[in-house]
Amino acid sequence: MDDISIPDSLKALESRFKANMGRHTGIRWEQALAKLSAHPQKLASLRDMEATGGEPDLIGFDEKTGEYLVCDCSAETPLGRRNICYDRAALDARKANKPKSDALSMAASMGIELLNEAQYRSLQELGEFDRKTSSWILTPADTRKLGGALFCDRRYNRVFTYHNGAESYYSVRGFRGLLRV
Repeated sequence: MDDISIPDSLKALESRFKANMGRHTGIRWEQALAKLSAHPQKLASLRDMEATGGEPDLIGFDEKTGEYLVCDCSAETPLGRRNICYDRAALDARKANKPKSDALSMAASMGIELLNEAQYRSLQELGEFDRKTSSWILTPADTRKLGGALFCDRRYNRVFTYHNGAESYYSVRGFRGLLRV
């Protein structure tokens, strides 16, 4: 990952917050900053999201859990998280031409989670994302058990959900992360 410091990632988040007020109606920066600052491990996750090209931004507040939601809002799936298969089992199953990593392991190491389909579709209501790339999403266990995994993108002004073998990987497919603070 790039050498981005935690203070720099916070400055980037604040700048993005102020530039994209429509993504977080009703959220006050000072409250979100105080909560972020109280959780050093979340700040490290934010730094990793920024360093891998995610352009994280606050996108909501979960009333049930009291958590702020920070999501990758880069126009395309984060560059530093592309060219990966879905999970560790898929990576281990590949005999040749193994990708560098997998989405679920990378997300776990960063302290974030993959978006599920509903979260991905909600993100698309805040802007147009993945018009040239695609993003792995959390896949139901019954689909994964059969060897598949799901991904989404935006084409023709619509959001599509597709399937692929979990071991597949492409230079334009990665994942978007969600950080709960």
